[in-house]
Amino acid sequence: MATHSQRVVPPTPLTPIQRVFSPFVRFARTESAGGIVLIAATLVAIAWANSPWSAGYEHLWETQVTLGAGRWALSYPLHYWINDGLMAVFFFLVGLEIKREFLVGELASLKRAALPIAAALGGMIVPAIIYAALNLGHAGERGWGIPMATDIAFALGVLALLGPRIPLSLKVFLAALAIVDDLGAVLVIAVFYTEAIHWGALALGFGLLAALVVANRMQARSPLTYLLVGIVVWVAFLKSGVHATVAGVLLAMTIPARTRIDTAEFLDRGRRILDYFDVVGEEGRDVLTNRRQQAAIQEMENACEAAQAPLQRIEHELHHWVAFLIIPIFALANAGVHLGGNLGTAFGDRVTLGIILGLVIGKPIGISLFAWLAVRTNLAALPYTVTWRAIRGVSLLGGIGFTMSLFIAGLAFPGAPQLNEDAKIGIFVASLVAGITGFLVLRGFRPNPVAVAADDGEG
Repeated sequence: MATHSQRVVPPTPLTPIQRVFSPFVRFARTESAGGIVLIAATLVAIAWANSPWSAGYEHLWETQVTLGAGRWALSYPLHYWINDGLMAVFFFLVGLEIKREFLVGELASLKRAALPIAAALGGMIVPAIIYAALNLGHAGERGWGIPMATDIAFALGVLALLGPRIPLSLKVFLAALAIVDDLGAVLVIAVFYTEAIHWGALALGFGLLAALVVANRMQARSPLTYLLVGIVVWVAFLKSGVHATVAGVLLAMTIPARTRIDTAEFLDRGRRILDYFDVVGEEGRDVLTNRRQQAAIQEMENACEAAQAPLQRIEHELHHWVAFLIIPIFALANAGVHLGGNLGTAFGDRVTLGIILGLVIGKPIGISLFAWLAVRTNLAALPYTVTWRAIRGVSLLGGIGFTMSLFIAGLAFPGAPQLNEDAKIGIFVASLVAGITGFLVLRGFRPNPVAVAADDGEG
């Protein structure tokens, strides 16, 4: 018989609509769900681009879309709105993740950050060198940034498929590595893939960002404030010549990351509110008609909001929109490579080979070598649940470029459809090979069970 201390609060009964959608909710909460949806969108794009309706695929993304009116109108093809508009939201989420990691995550201290930072640097430098060695002086030389990127969603999705055999510290290492990698990709986009700069528009963008920093310091916490000013910042960067997605990352740096009350104050306030809610309750009277209980509920909502940082709330709310809508739409619009007569010749093309060799060979060599050098020189320490075999497996998963690589390919070859097609083939092949080889290497990984238990306990 269960004692009083063993009793738990019974789960809230599901409504009929919740029972219908609960399987989809459970799927969405799995680590690999976003990657599965992304794969599905990619397959649809490839099938559509190689079907009898391929002309419709091309025409759809070239459809002109206009927002605004008169001198304030913005008119661009649908493909442009996706890559410069929707993807700015994706980069905003990346910026939130970068900020969180540097404040309270794996990158918050130099000692903990040294290993993933060193590994990420190697994973960017070596692939870029391999690609440049093959393409320097040729038409595809601008694509050297393509094999530098890692798709964090796909890479973590592969780790999720391996289940509990993968220790938490290895997942944290891969996530931190990918976040540093994303930061590097953003810097590459901002510095090397900007054609011409209109300084007036850029000054306006940075002026508004500075105003948001001041608003943050004055404890402005409403997401609406940052959203409205952020839209103007995005337009300013769009007009400046610096890629508009960079505005998303910079905007994320202005979002408040502090709570208004700490844990102790939240617990104290919460208990007092619940006690008040209990005292003012009247038997047989519904909460809907009890104004004092309604006031207590509102006060509890205020306390919950004060105990959460806006950065945390916004990141949580955006995650599913990005994973299940924005990234799949991006893949649908950008992954439609033609696999006809060009497929055979693409593997002899410098762009395709440079990307495949950069992601499949350069990434694992760069990540493993720089991680080894960091440990060897005592700049960093290997987590005690992680072996060098595990690092090699993760370094292979780092070769899954996909989303970021496709994005940079579009910037590198904006007026060269054939080079873009060759780049897409290289990205697809390399990401597939990297995912499979990384999975096979890590499938045989067997850490110390005692160490894993301790590791999970710390997490």
